[in-house]
Amino acid sequence: MNNATPIHRAPDDPACRQALALAGVFQAASLVDELARNGQTDPRAWETLIQATVNTNPESFEAIYGGHPNNLRQGLDMLEALVGRKQANPVVMRYGFSLVLLMSKLRRDTAMLDSLGQSLERIQRQAGHFGATHENVVGGLGDTYQQTLSTFKHRIVVQGDPTMLQSPMMPERVRACLLAGVRFALLWHQQGGRRWKLIFQRNALRRALDDLR
Repeated sequence: MNNATPIHRAPDDPACRQALALAGVFQAASLVDELARNGQTDPRAWETLIQATVNTNPESFEAIYGGHPNNLRQGLDMLEALVGRKQANPVVMRYGFSLVLLMSKLRRDTAMLDSLGQSLERIQRQAGHFGATHENVVGGLGDTYQQTLSTFKHRIVVQGDPTMLQSPMMPERVRACLLAGVRFALLWHQQGGRRWKLIFQRNALRRALDDLR
């Protein structure tokens, strides 16, 4: 990601921060779908997710997603579908809500949270040496997801082209995206996001999306 990108301060409105965090969840869901079907993703969207996952000590809320909402534009577009303004991709919606459910289970498992934190600290050091999107780092994120979140009874089954899903590094990239989605889901919860709000407070989400255009 371009380090010269100016920092765009997120509005103080909690709904805007929740929308940005939730956009990260659904951006991860969208990239999982793209990787599984054709193996290609938008580089900016991909790098934003990976940077956010390896950055375990961000200096600010904005630093998590690289300082500008456009880094989460793909996810924000998915939220437009969530609030009924665009046609929804049911596969992406399923992945997104499954990531939120995984986050809820993770929050109740302190041992797994500790294990996940320790793994991410090691990967952050690795990213400092190789770069966040190096295949060694992506592989480490994928392995971390497989050793932790994928052990829950509720598992995300990824649909796509079997040949694509079996290509070199593709399983690791998909799992790294899933881990990023859970990371943003935790951020969403920390900012006051709750599943019931997605049903009963959609007008607040619509207004937040308008503010972030």
